[in-house]
Amino acid sequence: MSVAVSLLFDAKDVVGESIIWSGEEKALYWVDIVGRRIHRLEPANGRHDVWPTPDFVTSIGMRANGGFIVGLRRSVCLWRPGGAFEEFAVPEPDLPDNRLNEGRVAPDGTFWVSTMQSNLHPDGSPKEMDRNAGAIYRIDPNSGVSQLTPNEYGITNTMGWTRDGRFFFADTLANEIYLFDCAVATGTLANRRTIVAGFARGFPDGSCLDAEDRLWNCRVAGGAAVAGFDVEGDLVGLVELPASWPTSCTFGGPDLSTLYVTSARFTMSAAHLDAHPLEGGLFAVEGVGRGVAESKFGAPDWKKTQ
Repeated sequence: MSVAVSLLFDAKDVVGESIIWSGEEKALYWVDIVGRRIHRLEPANGRHDVWPTPDFVTSIGMRANGGFIVGLRRSVCLWRPGGAFEEFAVPEPDLPDNRLNEGRVAPDGTFWVSTMQSNLHPDGSPKEMDRNAGAIYRIDPNSGVSQLTPNEYGITNTMGWTRDGRFFFADTLANEIYLFDCAVATGTLANRRTIVAGFARGFPDGSCLDAEDRLWNCRVAGGAAVAGFDVEGDLVGLVELPASWPTSCTFGGPDLSTLYVTSARFTMSAAHLDAHPLEGGLFAVEGVGRGVAESKFGAPDWKKTQ
């Protein structure tokens, strides 16, 4: 596999995450969790906008009627650029030590989010974890919340739905990627199996699927790569990156053939950053394949699947 990697934007994100491509706007959106900000970038002309958030911002997805659905530390909100963050749902009101992490719009127009024991102090510094407390939730456009798994995961990451009814998920702390049987219209997950365990390059963070239902998984915490896996867990490609903590990825561009990758500089020393200044940057990768368009929250036909 011959690929070309370039720095697209020197974001210097503390924890860049949850990158998505808006085909209508020809723009990327992503979040900086610890930096408490949302980015927008038009790759064609370099226009960049950024908006502050009132709390740690963990995920973002597009809405069918415009604007976005956004995961903050504890709540899921509706938001339009420049506007207020309007609370929409709180998945775990009874678990104050948990926070949201991964979040993505599912093919049926619902928003799936996952939780974890918080690893952040209020000032954004790292906080020690001592238990696996994370779960997956499904939020429908009427703000109904359904819990899909027990609270048994460490750092929850990766969400991807195949066209034939399977769901990818990962636990960063366990260094495992899972595949479930999934009835997306009801949020039913069954038959979990581990398809990747102990992969030697870093740990699994965010991912996206290509048009062939292959998972492109960012290998955080020293992995310095995006690894491609098929549904059997076999390695189909490895993209080397000039940043050691890649965090999230999406396919974008006019024909969805560019893989965009965010990264982090969380906990890194000044000396390390001086030696590796691209940490926290946004990268563009050509030659990996082609993706599929992002789903939108509250898509008009979502009730037909209920």
